[in-house]
Formats: sequence, C-alpha cells, structure tokens
Amino acid sequence: MKWNQAITDYKNYLRIERGLSINSIENYCYDIKKLIKYLEEHSLTESPISIENTVIKDFIYSVSKNINPRSQARLISGLRNFFDYLIFENYRDTNPLDLIESPRIGRKLPDTLSVKDIDNLINAIDLSYQYNGVNLGERNRAIIETLYSCGLRVSELINLKISDLFFEEGFIKVTGKGNKQRFVPIGPSTQKFINIWISIRNHIEIQPNSKDVIFLNFKGKKLTRAMIFTIIKKLVETTGINKTVSPHTFRHSFATHLLENGADLRAIQMMLGHESITTTEIYMHVDRSHLSEVLNKFHPRK
Repeated sequence: MKWNQAITDYKNYLRIERGLSINSIENYCYDIKKLIKYLEEHSLTESPISIENTVIKDFIYSVSKNINPRSQARLISGLRNFFDYLIFENYRDTNPLDLIESPRIGRKLPDTLSVKDIDNLINAIDLSYQYNGVNLGERNRAIIETLYSCGLRVSELINLKISDLFFEEGFIKVTGKGNKQRFVPIGPSTQKFINIWISIRNHIEIQPNSKDVIFLNFKGKKLTRAMIFTIIKKLVETTGINKTVSPHTFRHSFATHLLENGADLRAIQMMLGHESITTTEIYMHVDRSHLSEVLNKFHPRK
C-alpha cells in the first residue's frame, strides 16, 4: 500500500464511518502529510505498512524542536489514530506509536469576554458600512449576535441556512460535528438582527450553491471561516480589548455566562452540542463562588 492510497482510504473512512466534516478530515491528515514529506526529504522508502517505531520517533523529534507541547500532542495523537485505522483494516498488526508518549499539557481555555466586552464589540460595529452597495455592517452585527446568543462554532455559523430558522418556535437548527443536528434557542433580539440582514441579503445576486446560506459576502458567496476571524479581529482592534478573541471566544462566553447566571449544566451541554457532559465541565472554567451559591441554595445540610 502506498501513502496516497492510504490517505485516500483514511479520508473515506473518516467521512463515511466517522461522519467528520471536510475541515476535520483535513486536520486529521495534515500530520500524515508532514510525515510523508519527512520521509521524502530523508530518502526513506518506508510504506504505511512497513514503517517502524524508530523512524516515527526520529520524525517526531525533528518536528518537535519547532513546535510547542500542545502541537506535539496533536501530532502524536493524529498519527496514532491513522495507524489504528490501518490495524482496523488489517493492513498492520501493531501501531508504531504505541510506545511513544505524548507530552503532558494542561487544558488551555480561551479568554472569556464580559457582558460589557460583548456590548462594546457590538457597539463598535459600523452599521452604515457598505461594500459594492451591500450593507455589510448589518451582516456583521447579526454574525456577532448569533455567535454569542446561540453559542455556535464558527463552522456551524457559516453553514447556517435560512431553512434552519424556526423563529416562530424560537429555535434554530444547527448542524454540528459529525453532521449531528441540534435545536438551539434563539432570542427575539437576535432574530430581529438576522431578519434585518436577510432583508438586505435578498437584494444580492446570490450564487447558485449559496441560495439557502444566511451569511454571504458582497458577491453572494458563503463566508469562509477566515472571514469571520477577520471581522472579529478588526472589531477587537477598534475597541482596544486586551484579550485573545476568536469566534470560539463567543461560544465560551455564552456557556460561561449561562453557568454564572444559574443555568443547568445539562442544558448548556445540549445547546453546545457536546456528546459528553464531561466535555462541558472541562470546557468551562467553573466559578467557585457560583458552586458555593448552588450548594448553599440547594443542599439540605448547608
């Protein structure tokens, strides 16, 4: 088996059996391609079936000199998953990464925006901003409001469709990781801002494959993940907020603010689309004072 064939088969497995998105599949295969490049640069002829632990160790050592422990751990995990797949398909008997340990790392949580930070970012949006006659200021406000009010991942936001809006019922349908769908509540104010943008969107010449997509650029095409990052980066620069802010920061802030205001952890888990509540618990830095309040309020022997 050659490397190209192994990657193709692995991608099909991730797409069909695991139900992963295109972005996730590319991330899984990124480190495999780095390994292939390393083999080529060192004139090594090992195949996916024949490659041994010593070669993998040398590769990881050469790469690890230029990346942090978190990236090292991701590299090792990605390669281990690939070779586990080859074992699963009976191409190999052993995993060459079995004796390679990942570096110990703490879980890094993103910065959390305060409610005041959120307000400042939204107020900093120039609602009169137009490009090629299209009011993108209203679009940008609807984007930030939706990210924060619904706790969406950036991939979920850019793929949100008009047919996913159930405003009369107060919900939107979100397609998350592994194409799993969930319904997330959406408040009246966020509905209003989305409707304002849709009324503008309806006057754009929309590309055929984006007819149902809510958030578009001035050319009528679906926005990219990079564009959402750019919009947020410019807003942060305008407001002077001294935090690392990404689309995920709004999701994290959504969950944290709900928890701090007394929301049930199970309900937050469902809205975030986490399979395990353990993920939700780790994902949020639980406020100790909030836990004390819960104990004092609900425990019979407080």
